[in-house]
Amino acid sequence: MIITKTPWLLKRIYYSLFWDLKNGQKEVFLTFDDGPNRDVTPAVLEILDQFEAKATFFCIGRNVERYPDVFETIKDKGHATGNHTYSHLKGWIHSNTEYYKDIELADRLIHSRLFRPPYGKIKRSQLKYLRQFYSIIMWDVMSNDYDRTVSPDKCIENVINHARPGSIIVFHDSEKSSERTLAALPGILEILKTRGYTFSTIPDTISSRSDISQRRFLNSVSFKIL
Repeated sequence: MIITKTPWLLKRIYYSLFWDLKNGQKEVFLTFDDGPNRDVTPAVLEILDQFEAKATFFCIGRNVERYPDVFETIKDKGHATGNHTYSHLKGWIHSNTEYYKDIELADRLIHSRLFRPPYGKIKRSQLKYLRQFYSIIMWDVMSNDYDRTVSPDKCIENVINHARPGSIIVFHDSEKSSERTLAALPGILEILKTRGYTFSTIPDTISSRSDISQRRFLNSVSFKIL
């Protein structure tokens, strides 16, 4: 089953993860997973430039090794980066030791305090450990651009119907998703911009974010094991 809008109950159960970043501003946080890619990422960056939009790219370490110039271009253009493991591991089926080692390999290349687990699948023990070092970024809206059965128009609909101020929205800058991502992204940006939204990067250290609502959130929860 494909879930476009993250259920509120899931957010409440896993309250120590970041599903959205509400700060009283009409902004959303575009994120791109699984890059950098030699062809797709530059095309995404060009579209973002056209709309003066910033985004956060959750990169796979081995792809950073393959395309270091593309990775540097992401940063040079003022976008943020995050750790998406070195090998795109699914936490549920790997030992903690193997999972942490893979993340550390990626960290040596990416140098970010933001982490997104591939597939969103991660053990509670892994969450407990990784929260010591990273802000774990999940999402509020999934464009579903990775699904070959979903049309670009449906990707647009998924985002514009569910995006709200503070939404963290997931796209992919991968070969698999490229047809849908590149076709849908301009329409999404145009519609959201017309509706008054701005597009911001996720701060590398979210706990230092100055907005009142995020401080209230951080002060109100206990960062203990889920």
